[in-house]
Amino acid sequence: MTNKVIVLGSLNIDTTMHVGRLPLPGETLKMSDLSTSGGGKGANQAISAARSGASTSFIGSVGNDFQGQQMKEILKNEGINIENIVESTEGTGQAFILLQESGENSILIYGGANQTIDEESLTQATPMIDDAQFIIAQFETPLEITQKAFELAKKSGTKTILNPAPAQAIDSELMQTVDLIIPNETEAEILTGIKVVDEESCLKASEELIGKGAKNVIITLGSKGAFYYLESKEYGLIPAFKVNAVDTTAAGDTFIGALCSQLELDFSNIKDAIKYASKASSIAVQRFGAIPSIPTSDEIK
Repeated sequence: MTNKVIVLGSLNIDTTMHVGRLPLPGETLKMSDLSTSGGGKGANQAISAARSGASTSFIGSVGNDFQGQQMKEILKNEGINIENIVESTEGTGQAFILLQESGENSILIYGGANQTIDEESLTQATPMIDDAQFIIAQFETPLEITQKAFELAKKSGTKTILNPAPAQAIDSELMQTVDLIIPNETEAEILTGIKVVDEESCLKASEELIGKGAKNVIITLGSKGAFYYLESKEYGLIPAFKVNAVDTTAAGDTFIGALCSQLELDFSNIKDAIKYASKASSIAVQRFGAIPSIPTSDEIK
């Protein structure tokens, strides 16, 4: 069965600045390259899901500008349903990425139109939410809209997946609506106060997130793999595939989209879905850019 996935999220134009290292305060450095591509955590996750075969739809907002038309065209070309992407008087969101030679990145976000998604957008998308298996959201759009979308999803049995990035405090009411939360190790530490360094600390952080209301947890650990904890008390660490990373932009987003394309509603195939998603991420980090790096199901398999 093909999973139906909805992404409520951000649409950004990414400007990537290639640098040897991050500049010190007051220091000026030359860039070795400058590139622009489509991105945004929402767009990345939706495209990852679509390229892995999920029937994918999007709820979001872009500016009434060239960049907005560009982002809609990018998603449309991936076969993603864009009928619930609205246009705003605010400019299309943007991300500015400092990419170091090591492959690590630092990112600055301008929310723009992403912050203008309103309840009317959800009302129009309600039939689509009712019909989906999964709805994914991040923190690059208004939290109150995510909560309302998740409340709608819960009424129809659609599973809710929260990627708490960029990390911030989460209202307990929102956490009560989360079927699966997927932070990375940094985000898990911010949300729980527990420094995530190994399987034991992953377990403690997961139990803390469950205690806050989430039903299930996956903590992504970069090169160390991914730790999962289910409400059935089953847990484990799935190792990552070892590769030479050149750009980690969109690695986590690729993981989430690929995971949702494979995951069963009862999470019974969680291990296989994580392995598939990890393989997708391992391919993405060997390429430059966000959307251009995301692999297809044929490449992953």
